Amino acid sequence: MANIRLKTEIPGPNSRALTARRLQAIPRGVYASTPLFIRHAEGAMLEDVDGNRFIDLGGGIGCVNVGHRNSRVVSAVRAQLDAFLHLCFQVTGYEGYVAVAEKLNQLTPGSFAKKTFLVNSGAEAVENAVKIARAFTGRPAVLSVEDGFHGRTLVGMSLTSKTHPYKEGFGPFLPDVYRIPYGVPANARLSSRGPMTEGQVAELLDQTFRRVVAAESIAAVVVEPVLGEGGFVVPPAGFLPALAKICRERGIVFVADEVQTGFGRTGELFASSLFGIEPDLILTAKSLGGGMPLAAITGRAEIMDAPGPGGLGGTFGGNPACCAAALAVFEEFADGKLLARGRWLGEEFQRRAMGWQRQHRFIADVRGVGAMQAMEFVDANGVACTPAAKKLVQHCLQNGVLVLTAGTYDNVIRLLMPLNISDEEFGDALQVLEEGLSAVAAELGELAGAAH
Repeated sequence: MANIRLKTEIPGPNSRALTARRLQAIPRGVYASTPLFIRHAEGAMLEDVDGNRFIDLGGGIGCVNVGHRNSRVVSAVRAQLDAFLHLCFQVTGYEGYVAVAEKLNQLTPGSFAKKTFLVNSGAEAVENAVKIARAFTGRPAVLSVEDGFHGRTLVGMSLTSKTHPYKEGFGPFLPDVYRIPYGVPANARLSSRGPMTEGQVAELLDQTFRRVVAAESIAAVVVEPVLGEGGFVVPPAGFLPALAKICRERGIVFVADEVQTGFGRTGELFASSLFGIEPDLILTAKSLGGGMPLAAITGRAEIMDAPGPGGLGGTFGGNPACCAAALAVFEEFADGKLLARGRWLGEEFQRRAMGWQRQHRFIADVRGVGAMQAMEFVDANGVACTPAAKKLVQHCLQNGVLVLTAGTYDNVIRLLMPLNISDEEFGDALQVLEEGLSAVAAELGELAGAAH
């Protein structure tokens, strides 16, 4: 395959040497999904320190939807470096911060008046959203959903569902955090695929309000429109609109965590638009900065203004170079071509993967929206099959394609490729995936009898 070049064993000697240095210098808690060290990236391609070239279907965990070293982003950052690199917006203002806020206020779903606060990361955005919702409502409690992921800070871990490795040994966590099913209980997702009526969602919430936490105590519901780390789970049709409506009726701030779903990943600029919801607060990060660290909380002006002067801030939030990068990202999406590309990538993957599912019975589900796609693996008893996912990741790595796992049991393969990946690159990557599935099936004995 022309796009893949493997000159050494994987990992090569230079990557192995850097891994040895890493083990001495960096704590074990910083997990390494691959043994690779990269020296150059361009578009959807990675080149490691040994000269091996890989097709990247991970995209820095969804941070480079516009591609590695996007020319607009790189040019904007270089121009900003010639002016100034850091001022701290709370001391002396600069136009870039204001311009990013104005664009987010304009582009996010909802025709109401909005304001935006910039921070460094998705986890910071989650922390501040909870602060803002509590200040606005005067209430303490927060709801999240099963298999949701919201970061590694205290509030982020408290809202996150998965215990290992994210929460093990780090408690106690934030009090007054409660969890509801993501429409249907997690263990019923593969069998309960139908839409939810407004009445069903109302009943689910009513039971929560009666048995778990009073509605009048809840400041916010924080939910990903499509679960990210939880396995790229798409909610049942009707769930999110009904949940948002109940929040409005109960005075609960509806927070959409679009850290992973935002900026074209689902075929729309924001996934909330796919489901017809207008969040009170919407959180963006990852691909907002096109590879630079930037995150934002955008929401109804009256909610955003609830904290008093000095109640929100941060030394590096809205860094000038990061703001310049974000403004370039907005330009990249302005003509709609990247959004259309994301939809095509999802359709092409679904077309190929549905065929794989018919061939390999351990593929229990193929799902996703736009360029946010996944396959879930189970064994002969319908139980999560983590080894199948891990073996596929290793096969792909050894054959020049980088893919990532997800899900509570790490039995889901997820795709987060840059949206500007070429047809040829994507085709080569899918071919490696296809060959990997056949290899995994042979190695695991086809997991005989696995049922869909």
